[in-house]
Amino acid sequence: MSRPGLDATDIRILAAVQAHGQLSKARLAEIVNLSPTPCWARLSRLKSAGLIRGYHADLALDRIVSFSQVIVTVSLSQHRKVDFDRFESHIRSLAEVTDCIATGGGMDYVLTVITPNLAAFQALMETLLEAELGIQRYMTYIVTRQVKSTRPDLAALSRPATG
Repeated sequence: MSRPGLDATDIRILAAVQAHGQLSKARLAEIVNLSPTPCWARLSRLKSAGLIRGYHADLALDRIVSFSQVIVTVSLSQHRKVDFDRFESHIRSLAEVTDCIATGGGMDYVLTVITPNLAAFQALMETLLEAELGIQRYMTYIVTRQVKSTRPDLAALSRPATG
């Protein structure tokens, strides 16, 4: 379901920007099927509302550099707000951690870590443990190949639920 204040045209604009990045006024208007001036005004409103965080290139990293990608699940020994805040603050400071999500269930966090090689990954893990972040247990999963990586389908997520 869409957020209040977003209509189908707003969703089309957001979906176009998500799929294509920055577009010219004319091209965006063409994709969205709206005249350029009102389309651009809507885009400006969506940006001002903080719904567009930025524009990024989808790089073929494996064709540019050699790297190791590891998925790490982390469980903290204590579950107080201060413990979560300390861990999350430290993780935000690490460029090697490209994604970190907090989860419910058996593990507290799932991280994606990208380093030049496995030795660099191991060194990073040692610094995490030495930082006294309250890590009780962690599991590592070395990524052997990427099967799928896409963005969510905004139009499908915005449709009313059926059933």
